[in-house]
Amino acid sequence: MYSKFFDREPIMMVGIGSFDELNIKTSVGENICVSIVDGKLFSEGLGKSLDGIYLRGGRDDDSYMEIPGVEIGIGFHWSRKETQRFKGDFMLRYIDGKILVINYIPVEMYLQSVISSEMNGDCPKELLKAHAVISRSWALNRMDGGVPSYQKPYISDYEIRTWYDNGVHKLFDVCADDHCQRYQGVTRAVNPNVKTAIEETYGEILVYHNEICDTRFSKCCGGASELFENCWQDKHYDYLEKIDDFNENFTEDLTVEENAVKFIKSSPKAYCNTSDKKLLSKILNSYDNEYSDFYRWKISYTFEELSEIVKEKSGEDYGKILDLIPLQRGTSGRIFRLKIVGEKKTKIVGKELEIRRLLSKTHLYSSAFTVEKNSDGFSLYGAGWGHGVGLCQIGAAVMAEQGFNYVDILKHYYKGANLLKCYNED
Repeated sequence: MYSKFFDREPIMMVGIGSFDELNIKTSVGENICVSIVDGKLFSEGLGKSLDGIYLRGGRDDDSYMEIPGVEIGIGFHWSRKETQRFKGDFMLRYIDGKILVINYIPVEMYLQSVISSEMNGDCPKELLKAHAVISRSWALNRMDGGVPSYQKPYISDYEIRTWYDNGVHKLFDVCADDHCQRYQGVTRAVNPNVKTAIEETYGEILVYHNEICDTRFSKCCGGASELFENCWQDKHYDYLEKIDDFNENFTEDLTVEENAVKFIKSSPKAYCNTSDKKLLSKILNSYDNEYSDFYRWKISYTFEELSEIVKEKSGEDYGKILDLIPLQRGTSGRIFRLKIVGEKKTKIVGKELEIRRLLSKTHLYSSAFTVEKNSDGFSLYGAGWGHGVGLCQIGAAVMAEQGFNYVDILKHYYKGANLLKCYNED
């Protein structure tokens, strides 16, 4: 027992979302309608206004509460609303003119949905086990106070350097969307392979120097992983060093512009460089499978299109965008400082997600891109899907398919971290 952290399985608080009104259906056929009246919650069944409503659900196989209109992929290219079913208990609170829904769920039950939401339950078993460990580690890191100390973004007339971490969550441990970990209730928890992977790694976490690891992961690193500090707070984690996702050692320094351009414009051999559609269909969920260009991709804009996007997303009028100049790249070739040159305004922007946000109506796949300007506009040639820190889901799946076990996979992506048991079954 590694009792420094948790001596038994804890209950998590997961923020499902905020709603104008709710019509919750239960597995026993009950309808619970909640609206906002005079700045408080109102439920017809309770017959009075309340500041908060606690709903006791169930945890057996057949019980659930169904919530319509849950938004997933917020701000990303796969954004949509779904009707989702959840186990556990709920707290409904009136916050900022909305009904905030918080789900209380045991960690191991939470993981059943996370693994099924993040990955297809038919993917290789050793990937599911590796993902169970890192999703558990990341969640318990948050519950154990592992969020890095808050560091204010840098904003001036000439530069903005900001990031999007989950330190903003004050009323619950984690949210249910990609901002934290995908958690879509029993809507996704349908595959027995997921339950088996969680049971076989029950309570296992990654630790480094007696701290639960902040086990970040992304869909596809593009061939090389990124450092934590180039995406979020200026904090370095030794176990999140650069990983070359190759069968053979790759030594090019991708922080050098010339090397990064060459790397991105090529398609080198890597674990995550696969076109095996059968394998990908076993790895990716349906809405992820809608997009196949995850290892290398291209997007083109006219000058007018990009100028309008930047104006809309930044809230500032740059005028016609004249140039995009990478100033600093990380270990994966991802840009974390980019100069946007416009006729009316020039500004340096970062970090990686802010760059992705400003240059797309939703988000670019990644900030590992090179810029080519022509007479009509810009073409961005890119690598990878996501921030690239920690485990690469596509690369880990290929490793599992090639015979690596989950311990091998974890050692590859989290250098020097140790696998330990945090709690046992009662």
